[in-house]
Amino acid sequence: MNNTIHYEPFLVGLSYVISVFGSYAGPAARDRDPAGTQLGAVIGSVIGAAVAVGGGAIWSMHFIAMNAADLGIPVVYDPFLTFLSLAFGILAPAVGLFIVGPQRRRAVQPALGRSADRGWASRLMHYTGMAAMIMPAKISYDPTLFWAANVIAIVAATVALWLAFNLRGNLQRFGSAFVMGIAVCGMHYTGMYALKLEPTKEVIANTGIALSPANLAYSVFGVTAVILTLLLAYSAWKSQRTLSANL
Repeated sequence: MNNTIHYEPFLVGLSYVISVFGSYAGPAARDRDPAGTQLGAVIGSVIGAAVAVGGGAIWSMHFIAMNAADLGIPVVYDPFLTFLSLAFGILAPAVGLFIVGPQRRRAVQPALGRSADRGWASRLMHYTGMAAMIMPAKISYDPTLFWAANVIAIVAATVALWLAFNLRGNLQRFGSAFVMGIAVCGMHYTGMYALKLEPTKEVIANTGIALSPANLAYSVFGVTAVILTLLLAYSAWKSQRTLSANL
């Protein structure tokens, strides 16, 4: 049967804020990538950007938004599937950013076609996270909204890849982060609106991550915000050191 999902407005707002923060931090970290061919430096900047975008803008937004939703039934989270969804979220942008390296900026346009794969990977993250929910209900999805969410995911992945290689100014990145946050949130909440729950009488063993939804959301927000702040601080320090060395 169709379910009505009620959301905690403040947590919905936090999900958008962390998505904007991660969307800004990702391209900022990638922009500090040296133009040379040092593989270690390239890998380091890719990992930093992927953690910011995949772990911050996408996965953390997803998990906070999940805990903002009141499904009307108790929910706990399977730890393995929860962290597997985080791994999928980080891996997708990492692969895309590494394939289109800084020495191949002119190849960005052909590479945008690969963003479809990144979009599907982000949906894999979303549905793995959904599968991590342990609750007395069976899950199904409205087909139209399911595909609409997938289209939004591909568009968001395309935007993320384009932003990573085309925006350099802080003001430009700041503005684009707000747009990217809307795209990521649109992807998630469309997917959630497609959700259908069929309650069962199954007794669920409390063996998963069972903090209150608010505490889970605040914990993820806090940890992610600290990591993103450290990434930005390191990126700025590295940029300043490079500038000083070139003087």
